[in-house]
Amino acid sequence: MSDEQAESADEPVDADAADDPDAETASETDEATGLQEGDFVELEYTIRTVGDDQVVDTTSEDIAEEAGIDEEGHEFEPRTVAIGAGHLFQAVDEDLIGKGIGDEGTVHIDSVEAFGEFDPDDVRTISAEKIDEDDRYPGAPVTVDGQQGRIETIVGGRARVDFNHPLAGEDLEYEYEIANVVDDLADRARGLLSMYLDHTPEVWVQTDEVEEERPVEVESDDEDAPEYETEMQTVEKETLYIEATSQMTMNQQWLFQKQQIAQQVTKQLGLDRVIIQETIEGGSVGGMMGGMGGAGGEDVEDALEDVDVDADEIVEEIEEGGDLDG
Repeated sequence: MSDEQAESADEPVDADAADDPDAETASETDEATGLQEGDFVELEYTIRTVGDDQVVDTTSEDIAEEAGIDEEGHEFEPRTVAIGAGHLFQAVDEDLIGKGIGDEGTVHIDSVEAFGEFDPDDVRTISAEKIDEDDRYPGAPVTVDGQQGRIETIVGGRARVDFNHPLAGEDLEYEYEIANVVDDLADRARGLLSMYLDHTPEVWVQTDEVEEERPVEVESDDEDAPEYETEMQTVEKETLYIEATSQMTMNQQWLFQKQQIAQQVTKQLGLDRVIIQETIEGGSVGGMMGGMGGAGGEDVEDALEDVDVDADEIVEEIEEGGDLDG
């Protein structure tokens, strides 16, 4: 036996490793490289139908303009998404694992995973009376009995409506490039809100100290004493502040799904709460006084004279606790 063989024989042997000839070192198995589920990334992407190359969605304004889908007000920029959070097709989520900034990919999405197979039973003939008169033409998007569809034909008092998704039965091709990895909480929040609302409001994250009731265990020999009581404690809460904008207040999805969107954002970002702030700029008072000439003192006095109200009488009644309606 050589000296090297003797030294090797004297070294302790890991029993588990000896039993498993395919066992890898800890450094090879414990350290995952590249992007993983839960990571936030900025994606540049374009989705096309397979076959006719119809652009379905894109973050590129040039591609959108060429395809004729560059809607006014739509923000064309990299989209912030969380891997494995349901923001992407599953096949794209899986393809991103292990990748890094600058990596590109093209993923084929089967129609079943995309928008489902085309169902002939979802093409039905209905009474045209169920459709608004202004929408009674081929190609018009309509909602009938809570279902969205498109009119194929309309003859007399009957309309043939396709209730399948417009892309049902279509395989898709998803081209992407990883523009960046997003670590900042506020940037993650902006990305999520932009995805939900197609608009990016001003946001910030801060730690607030909040007074709230917390249960405290009671130590007592009395069997009838309660096990817990509450006391006010100062606790820290990671808070996302959202500055409400006029675009948000007019956004139908925000109006009807504000609670659900806030819950999704707090869950995905690991925050405690969301506070929505609305700023109203100072200036002249609107409403009735504004309609009577503004908020200036002289204008208010003139307005009172116009409606035949004695200001001194009002003051006297208030001081005496009288009823203004009496």
